[in-house]
Amino acid sequence: MTKKALIVQGGWDGHKPAEVADILAEQLLGSGFEVTIADTLDAYKNPRLGELDLIVPNWTMGTIEQAQLRPLLDAVASGVGLAGLHGGMCDSFRNETEYQFMTGGQWVAHPGNDGVTYTVHMDGVSHPITDGIADFQVTTEQYYMHVDPGNTVLATTRFGAVVMPVVWLKQWGKGRVFYCSLGHSPNIVRMPQVLELMRRGMVWASERG
Repeated sequence: MTKKALIVQGGWDGHKPAEVADILAEQLLGSGFEVTIADTLDAYKNPRLGELDLIVPNWTMGTIEQAQLRPLLDAVASGVGLAGLHGGMCDSFRNETEYQFMTGGQWVAHPGNDGVTYTVHMDGVSHPITDGIADFQVTTEQYYMHVDPGNTVLATTRFGAVVMPVVWLKQWGKGRVFYCSLGHSPNIVRMPQVLELMRRGMVWASERG
């Protein structure tokens, strides 16, 4: 049976949410998914949300109503996968701590802003999502985040002596959650390593159980 994914894009336009949504949709389509892209948070109010296999939030900052947020939290808890990147998933709805609890982290700073060159280290837990992907350098924003200590970390970066998660997994009820902090601009999302991490992560999150 064909898996079904919903991408919800919007919020701060500086992250080019529509363009990034198209890039992620292409990866999902290539993996055999049926994909719907929505540009309203009311998409979370669909009574059939729990029938999806995957939700990809791509909405930086903004606000969300409880009538929109609660069905999202409940759908993931029931077993729908959640996967996303950068501010589109972990700098959304800054006042909603339960959303942050579900995603596993929240952006708090990017020292140096855009244009910082740093290494992404594949030094976390061994996992099929990162197997065969070597450490790589990027020049972009380097996210400093508040993160859930219960996350399963797959990749990290360094802020001096601080080891900061870049890619992680967690559970929210029965739902699998995947996150990658890379993705400030479409050219970063299109990097082969980032595309492959996202493709594998989205597929992994969609698998119930």
